[in-house]
Order: sequence, then C-alpha cells, then structure tokens
Amino acid sequence: MSGRIPQHFIDDLVSRADIVELIGSRVPLKKAGREYRACCPFHDEKTPSFWVSPAKQFYHCFGCGAHGTALGFLMNYDRLPFPEAVEELAQRLGVEVPREAQGPGAPPRGASDDLYALLGEVTAFYRNELVRSEKARAYVAKRGLDAGSLERFAIGYAPASWNEVLKHYGHSEDARRRLSEAGLIIERERPADEPRRPGEGYYDRFRDRLMFPIRDARGRVLAFGGRILDQGEPKYLNSPETSLFHKGRELYGLYEVRQSRATIKRLLIVEGYMDVVRLHQAGIPYAVATLGTATTPEHLKRAFRVASEVIFCFDGDRAGRAAAWRALNNALPEAQAGREMRFLFLPEGEDPDSLVGREGAAAFESRYAQALPLSEYLVQHLLEDVEVTHADGKARFVSQARPLLERLPDGPYRELLLDRLAAAIGVSAERFLKIVGPVASAPADGAAPERRPLQRTARSAGRGSMVRQAVQNLLHFPSTATRIPAEQRAALAFIDAPGVDVLKALLDDLCERPATNAGQVLERWRDREIGERLSRLASAEMITPDAKAAGNELATAVQKLLELNAGARLDALLDKAREAGLSDEEKRELTTLMAARPRSG
Repeated sequence: MSGRIPQHFIDDLVSRADIVELIGSRVPLKKAGREYRACCPFHDEKTPSFWVSPAKQFYHCFGCGAHGTALGFLMNYDRLPFPEAVEELAQRLGVEVPREAQGPGAPPRGASDDLYALLGEVTAFYRNELVRSEKARAYVAKRGLDAGSLERFAIGYAPASWNEVLKHYGHSEDARRRLSEAGLIIERERPADEPRRPGEGYYDRFRDRLMFPIRDARGRVLAFGGRILDQGEPKYLNSPETSLFHKGRELYGLYEVRQSRATIKRLLIVEGYMDVVRLHQAGIPYAVATLGTATTPEHLKRAFRVASEVIFCFDGDRAGRAAAWRALNNALPEAQAGREMRFLFLPEGEDPDSLVGREGAAAFESRYAQALPLSEYLVQHLLEDVEVTHADGKARFVSQARPLLERLPDGPYRELLLDRLAAAIGVSAERFLKIVGPVASAPADGAAPERRPLQRTARSAGRGSMVRQAVQNLLHFPSTATRIPAEQRAALAFIDAPGVDVLKALLDDLCERPATNAGQVLERWRDREIGERLSRLASAEMITPDAKAAGNELATAVQKLLELNAGARLDALLDKAREAGLSDEEKRELTTLMAARPRSG
C-alpha cells in the first residue's frame, strides 16, 4: 500500500508501544531498578551494557552505542525499513496503519497484495524452469553459481518462449491486466483501428534469461532483472516501473544482506546482479547493486539505515569512472558527519564477479585500502583537467567546486571539505570562502535552499553546553516546552549560536504537538540531519530528577541565552559606534539595550 504514514499516527504508535515487551520478546531482559538490561544483541559482550528505559521508550548500549525507539529496534534487529517497522509494530498492537491521500491513478487498497502474490507465483515458476532447462543449468554452472546461492537469491530461468508466463497465468482478461501491471507481459503494437480479441495482443517481457527476483525488506518480490544467456541485447533487462517497483529506490541484494545476523559495518555497492551473487557466495555478504541506474540519494538513505560506511565499486575504465562521478554527485546530499563513503576502482577489464572468483574474498577486501574517500575523489577529479598553479586555473577550480558545495548540507563534513578544497589550490580556508562567494547549501529537511555566504561555524563552549542541557531537558521531559512563552521562542531565532536553531525547532514543535516521552520526539526527527545527535543526547543520563526541575532549568537556560545575546549585540553596537557610526535604527536599538542592561553596585 502506498501513501505517507501520518506523523500523528506514528506519535500514537510509539506512545502505546511497550518497548520492554517488544525487545524482551527477542532479547532476555532483566530488571535493574527502573530500567531493564541485557547483553547487547548488536555486538558480542559478556557483561550486560544494553539498557531499556520504559519511561523514555528508548534503548541504548553503552558498549557499541546502538540506540533508538521501538521502531528503531525493529529496523536494526529485524532489518526492516521504516514503513515495514511501522506495519510490524502496528500489527502487534492490533491497529491498521493509515495512509494519507494518494494521487490520481494510485492502485486501490488490496491491489498491491494481489500483485505481490502473482510475482511470488511467477518466481516459483521461473525457479522450476531453471531446474528443467539443461541449457540454463549449464550456464549457471559455467558462471560458478552454487546451489546455495540459487536458493538464497531465488534465481530462476525464463524460457525461450513468447508466451510461457502468459499461458500459465493469463487465463482471463483480468489476469492479463494484472500481469501487465506487474510488468511481466507487454502489449503488442497494432494499428489504432484494429480490434484486439480477448487473449491476443500480449507477449512475455522476459524470454531466455536468467531471472533475479528483486525483493523488498519483507522478502516480497517487487520485480525482476533478467540476464541474457547467450548473445542478445540488452544484456540485462529490468521490470518497468510499477505501483510496487521504483528502481531509483531499490537495491538488489539488500534483503539478503539484512538476513545476516552479523553486525553490518559497511555496504559494497556494485553494478550487476551477478556481481552481488558471486560476492555473497565468496564470503562478502554485504554487497548490493543498483538496478541499471545511477546511485540515487534514496538508495543512499536506505543504505545508511543499514550501515555507516558505503563503498562504491566500479570498473576502472572510462564508463566506470563516469558512473562513479554520477554517483558522487548524487551522494553529496547524504554526506554527513558519522557517515563514510569511499570509491574503489577495479583494474580495467575486471568486474567484481570475475575478480572475486579468481582471487577470493580476503584478497578482494584488501583492495578497500586503495578506495578513495569521497572528499579525496572529488578533489582529484576536479584537479584532473585544471592547472592550479596560476590564477586562471584556480578560478576554474573554484567555479567547478561551487555547484558541488551547493549539494552538501551544512555541518562538519562540509567544513572539512572546504578545508581540503582550499588546500588543493594553496589558499587558506578563509580566503577560499571569500573567493567562492555566496552558495546555497542543501537543506536537511527538504526546504528551499538559501543562497548565502559560506562561513565557518561559530564556537562557544559556554553557550553550547547551555543549549545542550536545554535540549536534553526537552527530550527527557517534553512537556516542559510549554514553560517557554511564545515571544521568547520567537526571540531565539535571532541568536547565532550552535544548536539554538534546534532548540527553537524542538520548542515550537512540542508546543504545537505535545509529546509524552523521548521516543515520540525522536521519531519526528528520524530522517533529519540532527536526528542522530538527538538520539545520543537522549541516551545520556539525566541528573535532573523530575519534570518540574527540568522545566525550571529550561526556563533559566532560555532566559540566559536571550540575555547573553543581548549583551553580545550591545558590545557589537558600541564597537561600531566608535569605529563607523550608527544608523538611526541602530541608535534606537542601542538606547533600548543600554536601558535594559543590569547595573552593578
């Protein structure tokens, strides 16, 4: 079923869920005071460091750092993407997941279930045909695929026939319509005035091909990829876009990766189905592939829900390097602190399938040491055709770097890349910022980008710790947000200090949509850049004993921030008055600030 899940339903789901019961059904928990503990299910340990808090509806491991809500646990432990985790939790509570209104042409409820069932039946049909076909079995043996891989990936064979699937599953007009909606048959072209008799005018999309089912996180078949056995074009043929399948979102092999209970530290993104199967078979069970398209930001969002490191693996020829550069451009919006992206180029003429078959998993994995970090690959690519020993070359380098910077979200990663770009042309970071001028940054929340001068993040330990404490109070005691008057929340927008924008956003959201625990708050911020930092703050121990004390601390912190900002603004106006003079508006502001300044003695 398509359509966005309403946020109010997610809030209600998290508030009703019993995280202790959910985790306890998978991990043996022991009560320890007000919380529960166990040996962490996400890393090997002998002494329990995994804690579950029923009050926060949150879990945290002090050993490996794993943390999250009930939904987060389902995503990490059961390897489910977010929508499927919501479905699973809702099913446990006996409620149906609502979906917001869909656009015109969307399939009616229940239609997707029919297509899943049909695709599952056709998968079984293709697998049976592989067993029956001597030609297909010989090809599989020649490519080195063993029985375990055929079983694990549900690989099959589409017979060399124009209508084998059509004959088995297209007995009625409605059945043929479903086959067409699933992308399994194609309607023949015919003159507009030529009538089509029932049962005629269609043929099978896949013929004489090794068939690779593409599955979602629950193991349901969404589509197929077919590889030609002998000669023919195209070499690979994918299902078309359907109501179930969108190639810009799916990664082949991700379902199989999630089935491993081992900790997944990285994903290796390759280009072909056969590459994925052979890598898994060789002992590299974290390989996935894009489906005949460049890596998209949606691919990477899914990848980073599974692992914090992604290695792109490409052939070393011209086509491979062109594909790598497209992948880099699409990866930039997902480049954030805590994520690592690297680019591995294989020797020209080699692909992962042939290479891992010849040298084995250990030798293949040793090549990761040669993989270039995203920042290094970006700089090296820009330097290939630019001579930066003179002003013209430096100017060209900067002009080529500007659109790439605009694709990066604000944050530590962007700052570090600025330093690397500046070093590449032999100037300071400050000088580079002046040369590059105003650029737009990719927003983390999907809002329109704002073009403004780049600047290095201001740092203030005192304010930073104050803001951190205020945010932590809100996470642990969300109801305290109502202690801050609307005028004070509005005034926070004028404070230029790290984290104040997050504090204001939290206050505004919680005043508009109250929450009862940290789990609810964190789910609202899951897909935003700051979400991971909020999760870490929620994991930290709270010294404040109750909501009343937390509310007092929050109100004091906000008042202090506003006073400090007023003091800084006063100092700036006094300095300007001495050096260059003030406008009439600034003079009035200075008078107001002077009158409000506390007097000593």
